[in-house]
Amino acid sequence: MPLLQELTAGSLEDAARRRAERPLSVVEAAAADRPPAIDALAALAPTDRVKIIAEVKRASPSRGSLADIADPAGLASSYETGGASAISVLTEERRFGGSLADLEAVRDAVTLPVLRKDFVSDPYQVFEARASGADIVLLIVAALEQPRLQSLYELVVSLGMTALVETHSADELERALDIGAGLVGVNARDLSTFELDQELFGSLAGRIPSGVIRVAESAVKSAEDVAHYRQAGADVVLVGEALVTDGDPARTLAAFLSAGK
Repeated sequence: MPLLQELTAGSLEDAARRRAERPLSVVEAAAADRPPAIDALAALAPTDRVKIIAEVKRASPSRGSLADIADPAGLASSYETGGASAISVLTEERRFGGSLADLEAVRDAVTLPVLRKDFVSDPYQVFEARASGADIVLLIVAALEQPRLQSLYELVVSLGMTALVETHSADELERALDIGAGLVGVNARDLSTFELDQELFGSLAGRIPSGVIRVAESAVKSAEDVAHYRQAGADVVLVGEALVTDGDPARTLAAFLSAGK
């Protein structure tokens, strides 16, 4: 089974287990009780400098264990202090070591928009995201047939959240634009093979119309990589491994922001 399918299927199985313990009606009620989601489109709107979504990420399939993050809330707070515009939290359990508890802890600790980064393919997972305090939900075009992508996107929006619609090709980008996505990511990593192509963003950025926020994802190890994406047209850069593997994430984040002016 291709890795993306494996990750999506595993995430769906884990959601089914949680659903057996906490029915959809309960999660819907919890989502309705949450304060309104933060406007992520406003927080990530283009300016004269790059904006950064800083990620809480313990592990990845390509690198294995990255960091023992005992205090995700504390890490997220350091990101906010360092100038991040949003916080991404991996909630996938099997290969990334995340959880919804991480998301809830981060939500309680910061005032920034919080992204649930997972392999979302079912409405239950969207309601879970809102119930846990997410303001943004990742939808991966490659993992979803177009009708399901459309319906999940509409559900995210109906709950007051923003969808970060992730692409990895010109065809996937067209699909993202067809559903009306206002926040579009181009992931340099092919989630089927986990190979990287840092030039992919630049090759697709010109196809993203004005008014749509352009997010560059993956292949960021240094300030020079952030500058590269900014020069290629990125409004926002999502950074994970380079921050969690650094001993001083706030300092590294400040350097990345400076490079993206």
